Amino acid sequence: MSKRIHSLLIAILLLPALSSGQDTTSAQEPSGGDPPVKVILTDGSAFIGIIEFQDADSVRFRTLSNVLIVVGRNAVKSIEKLPGEIVDGSYRRVDPNRSRLLFAPTARPIRSGQGYFAVYEIFFPFIAVGIADVLSLAGGVSLVPGADEQLFYLAPKISLPLGSEVADFALGAIYGNMTGGSEDGAGVVYGVGTFGGNYTALTVGLGYGFHGADFSDRPVVLLGGEAQVSNSVKFVSENWIPVGSDKALLSLGIRFFGDALSADLGLFYPLGAETNGFPFLPWLGFAYCFGG
Repeated sequence: MSKRIHSLLIAILLLPALSSGQDTTSAQEPSGGDPPVKVILTDGSAFIGIIEFQDADSVRFRTLSNVLIVVGRNAVKSIEKLPGEIVDGSYRRVDPNRSRLLFAPTARPIRSGQGYFAVYEIFFPFIAVGIADVLSLAGGVSLVPGADEQLFYLAPKISLPLGSEVADFALGAIYGNMTGGSEDGAGVVYGVGTFGGNYTALTVGLGYGFHGADFSDRPVVLLGGEAQVSNSVKFVSENWIPVGSDKALLSLGIRFFGDALSADLGLFYPLGAETNGFPFLPWLGFAYCFGG
């Protein structure tokens, strides 16, 4: 293994440290508790916190600043469940697109009834849905203007329910072929594990490429990392390293996200490939997550 790849592996293993300790203690990432909500009143006021009690007449609500508010039900316009956590008296948003790195999958499942619609590199739409908290079905068809044929792709994933809050494992495949069916399809079958919490994590995987019925003799290692640095920004790295080769595909990106939308900007570097001019391949991706 070259010195450059060795240095990259060390950097990604240390990537969670970029979060400045946000995810290193149990106090920073509670293991349970009631989900945070946003209560919006009919006068337009909005509060984030925890509902302690509610019935047909009133709502008892504790804010982030530990103020207890009791209001009549007729004064409540809406109650919205938030996809984050309350940590040390402040609301921390969770990345809604945690089932993927830049493109490669993490081992985290897509929960039943949830999913996302994504667009990669402008011309490659992708939709995914979760079934029974275990199976994820995903795929799409390219929309390249003027092309005689388009590329279709499928990406099923089965998450293994181990009951762990800090580790997930999954098996899956990515398959692609032309819409005309004139060529044998190709893709990769893989196993992947994701270790860490909602805010920093390491993803390690192993995959075998195939073309038609022929499989590669040597696997490809996937190594990725995530480090959330604020309520709307996360650093993401995704790297493909063929075993026994001096070539690799390395990347680093930044993800901007809200409660449902995320946008990825990144650069891929083909290590060992001969390139002229700008040595990086730009990456652009958008995702809308639905189902809460």
